[in-house]
Amino acid sequence: MQVVTHYPDGIFCWVDVVTTDLAGAKAFYSGLFGWEFDDQPSASGAVYAMAKIGGKDVAGIGSMPPDMQTQGIPTHWTSYVKESDVEATAAKVTEAGGTLLLPPMDIESAGRMIMGQDPTGATFGVWQPKAHIGAALVNQPNTLVWNELHTRDIERAKAFYAKVFGWSYQVEENGYVVVKSDGRMQAGMMAIQESWGPVPPNWTVYFMVEDVDAAVATVQELGGTVMVPPTAAGEMGRFAVIQDPQGGVFSVMEFNGPVDAPPGN
Repeated sequence: MQVVTHYPDGIFCWVDVVTTDLAGAKAFYSGLFGWEFDDQPSASGAVYAMAKIGGKDVAGIGSMPPDMQTQGIPTHWTSYVKESDVEATAAKVTEAGGTLLLPPMDIESAGRMIMGQDPTGATFGVWQPKAHIGAALVNQPNTLVWNELHTRDIERAKAFYAKVFGWSYQVEENGYVVVKSDGRMQAGMMAIQESWGPVPPNWTVYFMVEDVDAAVATVQELGGTVMVPPTAAGEMGRFAVIQDPQGGVFSVMEFNGPVDAPPGN
């Protein structure tokens, strides 16, 4: 088990889901991934549960505030990029044509964060760590392994993220865009297809599993929905798109070979 001790700037470091049913979400993800939880109540009364494997942080589950529920905001996953200066990053977001949804703010002693929206409509977070570096375990079973942007304007998105995070890109023959940060392949981008229906631009999260068919069977037993059944991802492996019982959408992926080592070590 390789533990991440720090993340370079420009690398996805954390994911969390804001849910309308904290207890239900915890039961689902515990059953699917074997996560254990450490509930951390905030001063506002909301609860944020740190999901752990072997005592190491892997993701977060937060209860959705009543005002968000009133607005009809659905349960959703958010991906966070590590940066050492969220104030500077916030300025870059607006300068590059994005929208700052949440200005720099402290999350107690854990760190500072912002929330932004790119010009194509996808929302993302930026994390400046203090006590909490992000996920201590990634790129191993039942942990985060990939982040992927779904958008209707790939070129506009590429230009935006290059300005904000300094990302570079490698475009595959099939049009899939591999995101690189300081030479590390760490995320992807793909165009939303008409066949997907009214899917909004989004950053989706992938969790690694050892057996995608077994994971899909467990999802169904736990009351989740299989939106895309196990499907080949070229020679890399197989994935499935899942919706948890509260409506949060994510993907699971089984790899045919080894994955990259965790970053920052």
